[in-house]
Amino acid sequence: MNDPGVDAPISDAAKDMEHDPYTHEEQQEEEEERDFLDPSRWWFASTACPLIAGTFGPMANAFSICALGNPWRVYIPPGNNEVRGQPIKDPKWLIAINAIQLVFALMANMSLLLNMARRLSFAIAQPITIIGFMMSSLLLISLVSVASTSTFKVPPQSDHALSQAYYYAIIAAVIYFIIAGLMVVTVVGAYRGHYEKEFRLTVSQRTLMLQTIAFMVYLMVGALVYSTIESWNFLDALYWADFTLLTVGIGSDFTPLTHLGRGLLFPYAIGGIVTIGLVVGSIRTLVLDRGKHKMETRMTEKKRERVLNTIDPENRTIQIGRFSKVDFSQKGLSEAERREQEFYVMRNIQTAASDRRRWMALGVSTLAAATLWFVGAVVFWQAERQQGWSYFVALYFSYTSLLTIGYGDYQPESNSGRPFFVFWTLLAVPTLTILISNMGDTVVKSFSNFTIWVGSLTVLPGEEGIRATLIASFKKITQGNVLKRDGVEVQQPPGLIPRGENTSKGGRGQTNHPYETEALNRIAEHIEDEELEEAAEAGKEGDDLERDIHFYHFVLIRELRKLMKDVDTSPPKQYSYNEWAFYLKLIGQDEGDPNLHRAPPIKVEQNRKIGAAKNKGANDTDESDEEKTTENNSGAVESDAASESHMKIGIGGGGGELKQWSWLGTRSPLMGNQNEAEWILERLAATLERQMAKMRKQSKGEPGALERPPVSMRELRKRGVGGERSEREKKDEDEGGDVEGQGGKKEV
Repeated sequence: MNDPGVDAPISDAAKDMEHDPYTHEEQQEEEEERDFLDPSRWWFASTACPLIAGTFGPMANAFSICALGNPWRVYIPPGNNEVRGQPIKDPKWLIAINAIQLVFALMANMSLLLNMARRLSFAIAQPITIIGFMMSSLLLISLVSVASTSTFKVPPQSDHALSQAYYYAIIAAVIYFIIAGLMVVTVVGAYRGHYEKEFRLTVSQRTLMLQTIAFMVYLMVGALVYSTIESWNFLDALYWADFTLLTVGIGSDFTPLTHLGRGLLFPYAIGGIVTIGLVVGSIRTLVLDRGKHKMETRMTEKKRERVLNTIDPENRTIQIGRFSKVDFSQKGLSEAERREQEFYVMRNIQTAASDRRRWMALGVSTLAAATLWFVGAVVFWQAERQQGWSYFVALYFSYTSLLTIGYGDYQPESNSGRPFFVFWTLLAVPTLTILISNMGDTVVKSFSNFTIWVGSLTVLPGEEGIRATLIASFKKITQGNVLKRDGVEVQQPPGLIPRGENTSKGGRGQTNHPYETEALNRIAEHIEDEELEEAAEAGKEGDDLERDIHFYHFVLIRELRKLMKDVDTSPPKQYSYNEWAFYLKLIGQDEGDPNLHRAPPIKVEQNRKIGAAKNKGANDTDESDEEKTTENNSGAVESDAASESHMKIGIGGGGGELKQWSWLGTRSPLMGNQNEAEWILERLAATLERQMAKMRKQSKGEPGALERPPVSMRELRKRGVGGERSEREKKDEDEGGDVEGQGGKKEV
């Protein structure tokens, strides 16, 4: 839904909500579900590929400028090496073709950025981008191929060598070819309908690209200034600027000797560190957060499917962990107890998927850093053969450079080693940023927890004592995952007991689930506020329904204010089942009402097992909800979201078509791309908007109906909370009736 803007009246948005209050919410839910269920490779094609192209394109442009602005070959005077070689002027045809490839590359990069800024359409920009990058790559490949032949008067003649500019051209050609291929993947995915024909990059992602461009410009300008001040070759100055701004400090022969150069170093180095810090921060908050979230949601979905496929209908068990099998029978449970056991199974699935994602991310980032280290060492080893480097020396140099130790005992001196060093160190920035972040989530966290555990056994014993700590640690090792509420181990909820223990608790006739008591206590916190005077006055006049509606609106507003504080907490807050039940009650989805829910989505394999068990009459298989599976899965496992049933129910006194859901289904609030606070906040806000729309209708005298809200002072006072009941409520109770009823309507 578009923002009405300043010129459009706000009432237009209100009218839209009145006419069809569910359209926007359902569309957003469907978009989120498609984004969640869509394979991660298409997220990579739609978002990661353009982001990589927009980030590395400017880097390749900078290397193309280096290749154009400097000769490609040098003459080596007797007794000198190629670093101190004298430049040889390039042929005019090489300069002309080199300039043409740079024009192609700049046009392609500009087209890509304009498309990302929505200043140029996808259909026009992408052909320009792909053709431009590809033409630039092919032209550079042709030039470097010709330049490496003997007709160009380069080695095997011992008095000639290829310059740094030649190797910058090779690096630029490779980058252009890769990003052109990535953009082809993006275009193919868009035209196959996997996503819209526009980039789904956020403002922050575009900021990362702009920061990368700013850093490359800052690097190049600094090199140009210092090449003038210190009388250095421009490419040598670029090499100096790179290891200076990245704080490697390898003790090169290139150090500022003039007072002006040393004086400018103060602001230049500080500015470079700030720019690098911005880039690193953007990589951490954007690439890592988005990548972590996407990977975790996909792993959660796969883990959920695996767990559902472990349901054993004969023995009524479910495997929620490698060493943790628990009873999963919903026979004899109340609706709230059935939902609670599903909630904690889903919570354990979440935890297991999150742990697996963190360690897998650490493994991938470690592999990337190790590849950068070992492959980089191979290149330096070959580039610095004339210096007599062994592979171990190259490995040592690569390690000290990656960690910015910079002893300075070894440094690249060849024309091929220095350009590769510049490119290699620029790759090291995002690689090490991701690795350090993943280590913080896993290794550092584990070491911190281990330190706390050792402290609890020695100098800082916990409240339960050393013996209890050892027993709890032994259970955690031997039993694997345990169910937790708010991060604290508790007794299992009814119907979800570890294999081998008794299951005597619970019954379908059992009432007063703990969530009901907690919800009433939480609602009662609002009863004494001064803002409820209007509701109280309405109650005195005998209009209990109007009083309850005022009270309901006030509770919604107060809870919205509380939730806003939880949205930005890090790590994202996870709510207990009782808290979830309270918030769901506020939006009209009572956890105790079976009409609002569906059974866990057991897959095809389980249908076959259940059918076989029925035919054999094994274990007196009951006709519980867990056996009411979707029969329309013909051979393939269908998304349970596709088989969700529809029903007409009210949410927060509204009315509309909603879909039943299970805590173990893809429509579960614990799945998807929103954190829990965002999910609840969005639904509460939509509920309040619908309530306001109904109040506007009432004030205008339009036909409609006011419904008893899911939260009311009437209910509290029946339970003895919140003061004296009105005469109408007492009369209602004495007569054994329910004036207007729970969920009853009052015609306006």
